[in-house]
Amino acid sequence: MSTHPIKILIADDEDVVLEIMARKIASQDYEVITAKDGQEAWMKIVNDLPDVIILDLNMPKMDGWAVLTKLRQEPPTKRWQPVIIVSAMNELGSFKKGVDLEADHYLTKPCPIEDILKAIRLMLSLIPQRNT
Repeated sequence: MSTHPIKILIADDEDVVLEIMARKIASQDYEVITAKDGQEAWMKIVNDLPDVIILDLNMPKMDGWAVLTKLRQEPPTKRWQPVIIVSAMNELGSFKKGVDLEADHYLTKPCPIEDILKAIRLMLSLIPQRNT
């Protein structure tokens, strides 16, 4: 088992949200990568190959849907990269679209950081099964 730190990418265009999430997630011994828009998120997905991706939907340059679509159509790695959508869009249509586009988890903002940490742990626990 490799001991590389687990990398979590957080993509959100709200500085405050990004900072709070990054600090809390980093405090759990994860390596945190942040992106303020979809384009930056996609670049970091390709270059840093994060283990788990936390994606906001409403972002400039490229929204979360576009990032998710690109990730599933052109995966930069053979490893499964789970995506947790964290969005203020909480209507059923968004949730269904997320499922259709192969999001792995969907949380609506505002949500307690503990829910996000739980979702990360859940995704990490599923990775071994998905990569066999």
